[in-house]
Amino acid sequence: MNALNRIFLLIVALLLVAVPVLLLLMNWGFIQPDVVDQYTGYRGAVQALGDFQASTLTTGARVVIAVVGALVALIALLLLLRELTLGRRVSRSTVMDDTPGRETIITANAVKTLAESAAREVGAESPSASLASEGNSYLVFTGIQVPLSDNYTDLAARARENIQRVLGDQGVPLKDVEVTVRETAL
Repeated sequence: MNALNRIFLLIVALLLVAVPVLLLLMNWGFIQPDVVDQYTGYRGAVQALGDFQASTLTTGARVVIAVVGALVALIALLLLLRELTLGRRVSRSTVMDDTPGRETIITANAVKTLAESAAREVGAESPSASLASEGNSYLVFTGIQVPLSDNYTDLAARARENIQRVLGDQGVPLKDVEVTVRETAL
């Protein structure tokens, strides 16, 4: 998704969150309607909808409007959270070679698969890798299970070395590799 689409989606999501919140704050009396009208002109829009008055609504209609407003706010919040990355930032792909005619890009999923396979290659069980990006290089976090017959420290060190070797052989730009023993494999 390009930057213009993201900006547009963020603006729409913020509006979908801000409008219901503003209406709720006016309804509960935290904000005076005259102040909001001064900045937004919402009363003109309301009159254009047919001289709508909230006092004429039945309780059932108010409940329906509140539920619909809450759903719209929830959808907007989900859209907003989808666009704002919380936690580790991971680039979806990294350029490995930008020589004209030999352009090579590797995806984050390919890097995760390589890291998990490299850990499995040295005897780790059920490896799961996650990535973070720092500049043009990856930080690889791998959790492994260790068989009862193996030494935890030794297997974690072998897994780390093998992940670094395999990703290095493939030309993946690496910042660091961290291997964590999650539990003992049964």
